[in-house]
This record gives sequence, C-alpha cells and structure tokens, in this order.
Amino acid sequence: LRRCTLKDRDRMEQIIEWALNPASSGDYDAEYRTIGIQDQIERWIAAKGQVYVDADGNPQRFIGTVLDITEQKQAEAEREQILQREQAAREEAERANRIKDEFLAVLSHELRSPLNPILGWTKLMQTRKLDTAKTAQALETIERNTKLQTQLIDDLLDIAKILRGKLSLKVTAVNLIPIVAAAIETLRTAATAKSITVNAVLPNISQVAGDAGRLQQIIWNLLSNAIKFTPECGQVEICLEQINHQAQITVKDTGKGINADFLPYIFESFRQEDFSTTRKYGGLGLGLAIVRQLVEAHGGTISASSPGDGLGATFTVRLPLTTAEIQPQLTGPPPLQNPDLTGLRILTVDDEPDTRELLATLLAQYRAEVTPVTSADEVLAALRSAQFDVLVSDIGMPGTDGYALIQQIRALPAQSGGQIPAIALTAYAREVDSQQAIASGYQQHLSKPIEPLVLVRAIIALVQPHSSAPTS
Repeated sequence: LRRCTLKDRDRMEQIIEWALNPASSGDYDAEYRTIGIQDQIERWIAAKGQVYVDADGNPQRFIGTVLDITEQKQAEAEREQILQREQAAREEAERANRIKDEFLAVLSHELRSPLNPILGWTKLMQTRKLDTAKTAQALETIERNTKLQTQLIDDLLDIAKILRGKLSLKVTAVNLIPIVAAAIETLRTAATAKSITVNAVLPNISQVAGDAGRLQQIIWNLLSNAIKFTPECGQVEICLEQINHQAQITVKDTGKGINADFLPYIFESFRQEDFSTTRKYGGLGLGLAIVRQLVEAHGGTISASSPGDGLGATFTVRLPLTTAEIQPQLTGPPPLQNPDLTGLRILTVDDEPDTRELLATLLAQYRAEVTPVTSADEVLAALRSAQFDVLVSDIGMPGTDGYALIQQIRALPAQSGGQIPAIALTAYAREVDSQQAIASGYQQHLSKPIEPLVLVRAIIALVQPHSSAPTS
C-alpha cells in the first residue's frame, strides 16, 4: 500500500481489510494506481486473488496475480475522451441545427410579413374604390414594407460578407457628430410614432478613422434596436464623449431590457432571445451581430448591459481616435433637384415583363426615349439598327446573361455601340456581383429594388464626363 497513490490508498485499505475479515469469502479483485519507486511514473495495477485462513479464522497466505494494466487504462481514457468530444460535437451540431431551423422559420415569417400588406393594398388599389386618403395610405404602407424587406435582405448579405471575410471599409477621417445626427433624423418618424423621446448629447470630440457609411450603420442599428424595444412614451438617449484616446458612443433606453441568461449571446449571429410564434418583436436577430463585426473591423469594442427584464439596456461602443492625417473622401457634385432625361435614348433589357414595363414607364416620365427589349440577342439587334446613349441591363437572363452580353457589346466597334455607357441593374446585390459587373464592362452596378431617382441620377451621371468612373 505504500506505493499506492493517495487517490486509491483508502479504498485499497478497505478492500484488504475486508478480504482478511473471516466473515468475507477472502476474494479480492481491485484496480489501483501506484507510483514507481525509481521513475516516479504513475501506473495502473490489477490485483486479483484469494486469502486463506486457518480454522480459527486467522489469515495464513495469499494466492493471486498482479498485472500492469496501464496501457489498457490509457486506451480506455482515450476512448472516453473521444466519446465525450463526439457527444459534445453532436450536441453542438444539434444546437446549431435547432438555431438554424428556428432562424429559417423566423426568416420566412419576416420576409413574408411585409408582402402581406403590399399584396393586400395592391389588390385594393386595383378595385379603384379607394378614396384619395386611403390611396395615399396604401402607397405609404407599400413603400414602408418594401424598404423593410430590402433592409432584411441587406442584413443577410452583410452577414454573408462578414462570414466570408469579405467586409471592406473605405477609411476616411470621420466626424461622428453629423453621423449620429443623420441616424437620429432617419429614425425620427419611428420614434415619433411611439411617442419616444430621443435625447442626444453630442459634444465636439476628435475624429475617428473609419467608413462613414458603416459607422452610420452601427449607430442606426443601435438606435433602431432601442426604439424597437422601448414601449410608447419611453426614452432613448445617445451620448458621445471622448475618453482618453477613444470615442465612446452610448445608447441607453428604457425598454424591455435583456435577460441575464441571454446577455452573453446578444451579439451572436442568428440568435434571438425569443424565437416563439408568440414573440412580440420581429427581426432576424442579425442587427447586433452586424454591429459587433463592424465595430471590431474599425478596431473598436462594443458591450451591452442591462439590470434585467423591463429595466432597459445600455450599449457602449468605443472606437479609437485618429491622430494621422487622412484625406477626406472626395464627393461628387450635389444631385440634381429636378433631374431630366429629355433627349436621352435609353435601351433597357430585362426578361421579366413587369420590370420591363416599370423601367419603360419610369424613364418615360423623365422624358427619356426608351426602347425595352427582352433578351441579349434583341439588344445586339437594336444596337445594329439604332444609336443609344445608355444601356440599362439585367444580369440574370436565360440564354445569354448580362455579363456575357456586355462582353459581346465591348467587342463591337464604337459606331456599332461598342462603347455605350452601361448600367447593370440586378437582384444580384453582393460585393462580388458588383465587382464582376464592373470587370465585365459595365460602368455602374445598381441593385434591385431601385429607387426611381437613384436610377435617373445614375443615368445622368453616367453620360456626364466627370462621372465616368465605375460605381456600385
């Protein structure tokens, strides 16, 4: 027993004492660990045998075996570890599948929900029985829900971009005050609808190095989240301050708060505190995950805190200030207030008849001469028979897609339309799609759905010499 490890010594003493007890059968069968006298290596021993006693019950002799089973025990331990790892991996896979299934259910709900008022009001408008006020309400509802669905799709694209490591920033010196003010203004209608007071404390601080658009996306998401989870007549506060060499943005609300159990997972993708069909708040659970990735891409940090359910929440973003001289991003001329396409001959191609009709009607309202066609072959035929100022082309088309079409056009001589300015207008809206469109020969890449003024201004910019650079 002196060589037995402390872990097993008491147990082995009890086994031996019982084997020596006349009341026992004298059998013993035990496994224990020992420490080598010379090498101090721990080994497993299997001891099995019989104690023989005389007529008075006094022990006389032992007969048994002692085996070194260290390798067997090590193999068993390794198998146990493998089983535990496999079980943990299986549980994690099951959890991931459960989250995925819950997310897909929510995704279907969130994408379908805006379609219901869009389709419903559209059908009512077709009856032509709505008065002017109801027609205005219908159009406002359709526009709001279309923008909501577009935002959901943009969030999905952002997450996909982040997961692929393709997120890129256009870094300039950024003053956070106008960024915060613009986000507040964008959400003012949503706050007013719930009688929520938005208080802003925006002192002058140093600039940060970052992407102005992405920084506004961070603040917009945090403010939108605060307004969403704050009940009517509540308050949302956003404070900007400088702490040492960092800019700190704090968004605090008087909303529903965050459960302590969910707080560690608040910034994870596809995670929501409530996935049930009775949940009160919509969304895909992507906004805060995107915010965290964008903040970290700027070299900053974000944290969340909440005293508990019904006690509001506070989100704190810290971004490093910049001391380097960063050239401000050049901006183009201000957009035209009353854009006009008079005299421009525009060739449009899209295999979807609804989109063709929409483009033709939209551009005609701005006095353009529009020739809509349905395929790449018809585009090439049109270019052979007439001169056009701009091509607006879909990408996903049967037969010849938009990429192959523009490559065929660029191979034509100039007098046959080979140098026609071209815009890719497509539902393929990823960064890689934009890059492929520009590389194929388009000057601009615009994603569907498109605001009419955005398309009109893009056309005007494209035919003006100072705006010929590729854009997306």
